[in-house]
Amino acid sequence: MKLTCSKSDLLNGVTTVLKAVSTRTTLPILECILLQATSKGFKLISNDLELGIESNVNADIIETGTVALKAKIFSEIVKKLPDNEVEITVDNNNYTTIICEKTKFNISGFSGEEFLQLPNVSKDTYIKVSQLKLKEMIRQTIFSIALEEIRPVLTGELLEIKDNKLNIVSLDVHRVSIRKMDFESDFDDISVVIPGKTLNEISKILEPDDEKDVMIYFTDKHILFELEESIIVSRLLEGDFPKYEQFFSKDYDTLIKIDKDELLRSIDRAALISRETKNNPIKITIQNDSMIITSNTDFGDVYEEIDIEKEGNELEIAFNPKYFIDALKVIDDEYIYLQFTNPHSPCIMKQVDGDDYKYLIVPIRIR
Repeated sequence: MKLTCSKSDLLNGVTTVLKAVSTRTTLPILECILLQATSKGFKLISNDLELGIESNVNADIIETGTVALKAKIFSEIVKKLPDNEVEITVDNNNYTTIICEKTKFNISGFSGEEFLQLPNVSKDTYIKVSQLKLKEMIRQTIFSIALEEIRPVLTGELLEIKDNKLNIVSLDVHRVSIRKMDFESDFDDISVVIPGKTLNEISKILEPDDEKDVMIYFTDKHILFELEESIIVSRLLEGDFPKYEQFFSKDYDTLIKIDKDELLRSIDRAALISRETKNNPIKITIQNDSMIITSNTDFGDVYEEIDIEKEGNELEIAFNPKYFIDALKVIDDEYIYLQFTNPHSPCIMKQVDGDDYKYLIVPIRIR
């Protein structure tokens, strides 16, 4: 194999595929990046058996071939090369020479035939989504996936299409996050659970550009994301995702409209005191046209007051401040609604005009 390419194009490709290189494995080949030069072009491939990424790199192919190189050393070499044209040559023993200006590396590789290729995903069922929209939807929900694998299905996010909506949902035992967008598809009732790791890595690759789309293909076992220069394939999580809509009551006793940024700043300050004591919540009191946020510990106490528009009853309720902060940080609106039923029922955070997002947060019982 022999080819030339720019250092910047090579580095972009390496940075992309590194996201699917295994760091904990007994199979050395999974610690590698496959370099594949064919008559159709040059691509880099990585595969950790859960997530696989393929990235195209602009190159002049002089001689076709493949080689698998240890990802760690290869990526470090590429990062430190001069910003110029790179020449890569591989001999019959997988001995690889990398030349850039007056710099020359010789490293040992593995046969490309040993590398585990990405799964072949059928393209019969698919959707097309704006990269910007998908990136936003992941950002606004990914924080509430479960981190512990007691129920593996909760370590991912539900992606579903129903009733002309594309929904992305995540939840753990303390909260639920829902992001929706209007969506028309030829395929109704798509419902898959995508690993959180996959969506985290996808969001880093997606461009914040509403003019660029991503094609998403579905099978029973895998999902494939196809971008201009990259393909990402992931296994889907098995198991039944909870029927999340049942957690969201339409009835309420208290509804308030509040400035989102002011609420975020107030809870963030109150959390400075609450976090000094393990499992110490913040207390929220709704009275008249004010929300009062307090936290009292042996270390000290804090008092915050915010003007609100209130409909319904007064209320006293407590929460883990982190769950409020996580949700408030990803909301872009100026004002939001908070909906309460009683001190022992969840708070629902939702949009003032529209139904693009909803967040549910379970309270902490006050002694």
